[in-house]
Amino acid sequence: MSSADQIAAGGGGRGIQDEQQLIVTRDLAMVRSMWRFLAPHRHLFFLSMGLLPAISACVLAQPWIIKQAIDGYIAAGRSDGLWLWAGAFGAAVAGEFVLLYWQNYFTMLMAQRSLADLRLAVFAKIESMETAFFDRNPVGRLVTRMTTDVDVINEMFAAGALTMLMDAMTLLGIVVILLTMHAKLAAAALATLPVMMLLIDFFRRKARRYYRLIRERIARINAFLQESITGMAVVQLFAREREVAAEFESLNSAHRDANHWSNIYEAALFSIVEAVSAISTAAILWYGAHLVVGETASMPSTAGAAIGFGTLVAFMEYINKFFIPVRDFSNKYAVMQSALTACEKVFGLLELDPALTSPRAASPTPPRLGTIEFDDVWFSYLPGEPVLRGVSFRVAPAEHVAIVGATGSGKTTITKLLARFYDVDAGCIKVDGLDVREWDLAELRRRIVTVLQDVFLFSDTIEANIRMGREDLDDEAVRRAARAVHVDRFVERLPEAYRGAVRERGNNFSTGQRQLLSFARALAYEPEILVLDEATSSVDHDTEELIQDAVARLQEGRTSLVIAHRLATIERADRIVVLHHGSLRESGSHAELMKKDGLYARLYRLQHAAAGEDRAAGAV
Repeated sequence: MSSADQIAAGGGGRGIQDEQQLIVTRDLAMVRSMWRFLAPHRHLFFLSMGLLPAISACVLAQPWIIKQAIDGYIAAGRSDGLWLWAGAFGAAVAGEFVLLYWQNYFTMLMAQRSLADLRLAVFAKIESMETAFFDRNPVGRLVTRMTTDVDVINEMFAAGALTMLMDAMTLLGIVVILLTMHAKLAAAALATLPVMMLLIDFFRRKARRYYRLIRERIARINAFLQESITGMAVVQLFAREREVAAEFESLNSAHRDANHWSNIYEAALFSIVEAVSAISTAAILWYGAHLVVGETASMPSTAGAAIGFGTLVAFMEYINKFFIPVRDFSNKYAVMQSALTACEKVFGLLELDPALTSPRAASPTPPRLGTIEFDDVWFSYLPGEPVLRGVSFRVAPAEHVAIVGATGSGKTTITKLLARFYDVDAGCIKVDGLDVREWDLAELRRRIVTVLQDVFLFSDTIEANIRMGREDLDDEAVRRAARAVHVDRFVERLPEAYRGAVRERGNNFSTGQRQLLSFARALAYEPEILVLDEATSSVDHDTEELIQDAVARLQEGRTSLVIAHRLATIERADRIVVLHHGSLRESGSHAELMKKDGLYARLYRLQHAAAGEDRAAGAV
């Protein structure tokens, strides 16, 4: 069985009735969730819904007016008063046009406002999630939730999903009118409806699974595109264009196949409606023609009395209007199911609770000292694979402590735990004497600034990248921070200076310039604790001295943790902590550790030996 057939079969043996109930329950839950965002704009909703009965009345009146005009005037050879019916018909058409315009306007106004609120809610939810959440969820998938999925929900409103209620009222009104006009002719016209409804339900259930599959596969495509385009330089550097294109072709084909099957079921649904419409029309013409000419002698005794030509015309018009919403339903249903599937994804994200939150009653904020204490800290990213093993150390206010160790020893993990991007498995971490789990998260992170090796700059102005949303920083404060770390040397030569544009990820600046900008941002933030995570390990030669001077200025009067592979850059640290396989092995000043001749001394000598060989090779 093909994958498509497996999906279409679905249900894992679950009965059709149970599956249907599950789908209905899930759909109702999605509607209730969506109402949370519609409710603030309920006045527009009720205005839109209030117009539906009037629109339906205008639609239903038109064939009845035609019947009265034909039977009462045209068939009788009269023309006096016919203009009244013509005017009534024109009024019904004009009423339908005007009312439908305002109904659509109010619907889309409500939709745009509600969906704007929904996007804000999704973005706020993403902002609140812990770092581990982003480890599990690709960026492209999250972008899909906020863009493609919300746009699909918008299509539901644009396709007239709310008018389905009007369609239902119109259909019911048509059935009542037809039965009132001539019950037996109505029965002949509507005889095929039960079969059509059964077939529609069958194809609806089949198509529903593919709408969900389409949403999943477009999310995979977006995640792949985000990663591939971001890393395109690496792809080209290793000449992997063909392999990456082949992988994209596989994802694209899977998405195409899911759409292909949904199109098959949509086309079948549309064809069924068209066929039933044609059969009903034929039944009216055959049966109605005999009633009009009064040939009851050649028909069964149950045929009934003759009818007027206007009644036959009205029947034809009503049946045509009956199948217009039924025909539209196949299109609206496709959009509705796609939108409900998108709602599942979006509201599934909104229902997630962040694993890390501020305590409900955060402890009073302690005085700004800048002390750090790790007390028997254990931590693992994966269960059973500890990265830190019982790490304990204390950093005094304004003390400069360097953390060194081989790759994978847990250096960067310490900085992530300090800002509470993750929670420890055991032990505790205190900042200014208070466990980080008892801090308000925003307040904790205001006291700590981390400068990374891979600097992230936003597509905005230089000034905005330094200010980082702090409206309390005036222009002079921004420029003062920039001058302190030598940013002014290259920024003030630009045509627009601090109002100059920063392109995506700061690619219009060199590595060293981006690093200096990150130092200016950190200095403007005025933290008590500064964390430099490999912040000086990949700078260009021309700005290395500026970087070192900027680091010294940043550290003045602040507690600092410095993580560095280049041990020569941390020789002047007050204390050096040495990690090995997640355990703290040594601690002391550079001189003390060299005298001890332990792990640090061996690492130091190895680096100096390698640096000497590099210098010798350069000289040759």
